[in-house]
Amino acid sequence: MAEYLAAIFGTEKDKVNCSFYFKIGACRHGDRCSRIHNKPTFSQTCLLQNLYVNPQNSAKSADGSHLVANVSDEEMQEHYDNFFEDVFVECEDKYGEIEEMNVCDNLGDHLVGNVYIKFRREEDAERAVTDLNNRWFGGRPVYAELSPVTDFREACCRQYEMGECTRSGFCNFMHLKPISRELRRYLYSRRKAGRRRSRSRSPRRRSRSRENRRGGSRSPRHRAGRSGRY
Repeated sequence: MAEYLAAIFGTEKDKVNCSFYFKIGACRHGDRCSRIHNKPTFSQTCLLQNLYVNPQNSAKSADGSHLVANVSDEEMQEHYDNFFEDVFVECEDKYGEIEEMNVCDNLGDHLVGNVYIKFRREEDAERAVTDLNNRWFGGRPVYAELSPVTDFREACCRQYEMGECTRSGFCNFMHLKPISRELRRYLYSRRKAGRRRSRSRSPRRRSRSRENRRGGSRSPRHRAGRSGRY
């Protein structure tokens, strides 16, 4: 019996524990869910609830059918890249190496704007949650918690990735918003540079790196009008 319960834990066959919370770290029923939400006491992943405000989503009607504000795709991508870079760089510099960061583009209240940050070390995620719950971003308080999600392949909507999801933004699986190739290249080069610095034992080289990060050359994508600041 114990082996059977262990085998079905977190699956749809589990009548006790919520499979959606186990896979996605969020459930549309919230505290009213009839099944248990097993919140982790340790995890590599930190969830920042409803942190990203998508101008296009916030301008949609209740059924998600049309826009009432004129935001071009180019402006939308720039707004999102600004947000992603701000959060990624701040969290990696302050708390530790990030393996993966994902932002939900869903419209459901339990997923909209959710940011999932998977750190390399569990203690970094724990420190991030403790600190971020005392901080603000874009004029709003940050709500952070540890998340059970570590495998985003199980959490994502496969139909959405193939362009076939019929539920649009109200799907209960993650619709992840992609960053631009320019930002992806920048973050990759930044990580490589950071690893080279960590292998170096020269205090002088580390000092120069810190000065460069603080100066105007922090990113080759420097733009005015950031989406929000801590």
